[in-house]
Amino acid sequence: MDLVLAVTDISTNLINLLQYPFMQRAIVAGVLMGLLCGFLGSFVALRQLSFFSHAVGHAALVGIAIGVLIQVDPTWTLLPFTLLFGVAVLYLIDQTDLWSDSVLNIVLSGALAIGVILTTFIQGYRGNLINILFGDILAVTWTDISLTALLLIVSVSILLATLRQQILLTLNQAVAKVQGVSIQFHRYLFVVLLSLTVAVAIKAIGILLVNAFLVIPAATAKLLSHQFKPYLSWSVAIGGLSSIAGMLVSGVFNFPSGPSIVLVQFCLFLLVFAVTKLYSKMGETEPKKRSLHQ
Repeated sequence: MDLVLAVTDISTNLINLLQYPFMQRAIVAGVLMGLLCGFLGSFVALRQLSFFSHAVGHAALVGIAIGVLIQVDPTWTLLPFTLLFGVAVLYLIDQTDLWSDSVLNIVLSGALAIGVILTTFIQGYRGNLINILFGDILAVTWTDISLTALLLIVSVSILLATLRQQILLTLNQAVAKVQGVSIQFHRYLFVVLLSLTVAVAIKAIGILLVNAFLVIPAATAKLLSHQFKPYLSWSVAIGGLSSIAGMLVSGVFNFPSGPSIVLVQFCLFLLVFAVTKLYSKMGETEPKKRSLHQ
């Protein structure tokens, strides 16, 4: 009886929460960002660009601080800054003989140091800076949702229209070059899309967790399929569904929204990992049993 009452209370609370406009906006934004990050994250994981998106996310603090200092909506300084930063870092990697992770560590450290110093010049109350670190999806506006939807449409349209080139570039750059694929053009194009995605997701997910939003759904999908198209579909589905589940967890237990979504993704990853490992072990023991009976 107690369990039934608890479930009833949770259902009632969810229904009440869904009546609020901010919750409706948060769910729409969460689903769109989940689909967008799941889609791009599938390419990020295979191209081993997870540290690149991590660097762009942390460097975004500079763009946010600039917006606050010049008293404009930080979104309009964050977008161009992350775009320029992503392109500049890729150019720097191409122009040096250093390992890419070394270059990323250098620029990440420098940009983060500049961002922290800039925040010291912000006058008055700075409590909202905590939302920059962990995000607040309940504070998204219809402008944020429109930007996310537009970026999702553009990203899907571009990458699906050039899917053959993207697959070749992802799996084997040497073969892609022989096939006449413009490697540099597609690399920079993808970095532009990735940088803008990180920028629009930061407000909802936060600087510290935005990379997880890109990597975890793709990593979970990789456990479920080794074929590209099913892998891509799984990544998008996990990104969207985990966002809904995370928002519901956030609403029921009054947890922060961004960490709740990432926690759901993390738990799902562990579950899929455990199930796939168990399934593979069962598959290994079955032939042994057959050989013993023969």
